[in-house]
Amino acid sequence: MRNSFPEVWAPAASAVELVLPASGRREPMEAAEGGWWRARHELAPGTDYAFALDGGPSLPDPRSAWQPRGVHGPSRTFDPTAHEWADGGWAGRSSLGAVIYELHVGTFTPEGTLDAAVARLDHLADLGVDMVELMPVAAFPGAAGWGYDGVALYAVHEAYGGPAALQRFVDAAHGRGIAVCLDVVYNHLGPSGNYLGSFGPYFTDRHSTPWGAAVNLDGDDAAEVRAFVVDNALRWLRDFHVDALRLDAVHALVDDSPRHVLAELSDAVAALEREVGRPLSLIAESDLNDARMVTPTSAGGFGMTAQWDDDVHHALHALVTGERHGYYVDFGGPGTLAKALREVFVHDGTYSTFRGKDWGAPVPPDVDARRFVVFSQDHDQVGNRALGDRPSRVLTPGQLAGSAAVVLLGPYTPMLFMGEEWGATTPFQYFTDHEPELGELVRQGRQKEFGTHGWAELYGGEVAVPDPQDPGTVAASRLDWAERDAPEHARLLEFYRGLISLRHEVPDIASGDRSATAVEVAEDGAWLLLRRGGLAVVVGLSDAAVTVPLAEDDGPDPELLLSWGEAGLAGDGARGVRLEGHCVAVVRG
Repeated sequence: MRNSFPEVWAPAASAVELVLPASGRREPMEAAEGGWWRARHELAPGTDYAFALDGGPSLPDPRSAWQPRGVHGPSRTFDPTAHEWADGGWAGRSSLGAVIYELHVGTFTPEGTLDAAVARLDHLADLGVDMVELMPVAAFPGAAGWGYDGVALYAVHEAYGGPAALQRFVDAAHGRGIAVCLDVVYNHLGPSGNYLGSFGPYFTDRHSTPWGAAVNLDGDDAAEVRAFVVDNALRWLRDFHVDALRLDAVHALVDDSPRHVLAELSDAVAALEREVGRPLSLIAESDLNDARMVTPTSAGGFGMTAQWDDDVHHALHALVTGERHGYYVDFGGPGTLAKALREVFVHDGTYSTFRGKDWGAPVPPDVDARRFVVFSQDHDQVGNRALGDRPSRVLTPGQLAGSAAVVLLGPYTPMLFMGEEWGATTPFQYFTDHEPELGELVRQGRQKEFGTHGWAELYGGEVAVPDPQDPGTVAASRLDWAERDAPEHARLLEFYRGLISLRHEVPDIASGDRSATAVEVAEDGAWLLLRRGGLAVVVGLSDAAVTVPLAEDDGPDPELLLSWGEAGLAGDGARGVRLEGHCVAVVRG
């Protein structure tokens, strides 16, 4: 077991003490260069400790790996080398083209822990998942939450099992051939348990974000703040063998320095990738609709491996549901979905009604389509609805199957949200576990947020927004695994398996060559044909019975590889696909 010398950056402090709760002792720490302070002796793994600045109260370590008593309690030393890894043969997996599966640890299983999630990895392996993406596990206040209000960014939430449980989960995933992506949040910290500002200038009021003061990435002493971010990312990839990081809302990382922190992070991860000898990926959630995010740093870009593409979701969701409220206002037409599938972004320099300005930029044709992660549902697009309801609330199984075919057989990197593979009906609602005063503010804010946006009209009556602080809201959001075995759900699950198998087995589907993708849409919006090289994916978008013609050529007769519903070849020597309403056909030829 490896002991450690606790150290902390506190540039403005005149004195810093190491606090040892077990004995009640306070020991002076030694000043070091650059505003750092170092303990005079080592602490064994499993030792509780804290820091006191200038005789003040005990505060947890900003780089604490373990907060067993919550984010307000003392830190505990953790030896990341103690775990005996069994993944020595793991060669790694890039996020490019991977079938990604997003899950929330607390609601993925009834137990809501990482160890319980291990027991469900065989389901993901059988489904064909290449990479599992964990919503944030950094320690946050209370027991339940989405994780985007984390405050101890180096620690693993204790209710999930703590840091050792994350190592066990990653090891188990690798043993099943599944890579692990971790969702990390560097653009803000939560309001409760956020002690970073007590230690140094981690935040600045020179910039603002939707959550308040921005992280100080370009002001005085910003070098140490940037190091705090970069070191955190490298630690997950190195000490926990994580394969990829999903960076939350990078457009809120305001950085006017000559070299953006994302470029710095990208180059640091590339260096670690060479050191460990396996692929390491960075996936950015960006609202900017700009391919500079995935442009190499050597060409002036930010160097991200991939970025989320919300426009594909918006175009698909608005088309199949008919919703046009909020940011869906510019989406919904069949041609809009066709543009998203061909050109990545719908808003690529065009006017965005929701934003009230021109938005985005065209994606150069040579950019690999796999650099854009797309989905028909995710935690945001489900959880930020007034009731946290999934598309399965209003869509037929055929419409769900069509959405899955577009995402999984399209040109981009596909992502699923936990349970969608069997058409889960359980909602994913917004829930928190804050102290009473803060909890009341969150409750009121949630009600106010959904007092507009036309939700009552959408749901057909007044909307009672679930109380985020009510334990019943968490309970309602847990997946019902028994649902998976019901006949209609099991049938959809098998269809998902078939789609993923095609993606793995057919080179034209796995390709990120955008020039090999063509899209046709019926003038009346009755069907969509997505051609991927030699394969055609035909999706019925209405209740109509139609025959979709396939291009005439001298090749072999069309072959039906996979179908959902009343879909099949036209027959009688015709090169076409017959659709009876909302159904899907995947055809070679």
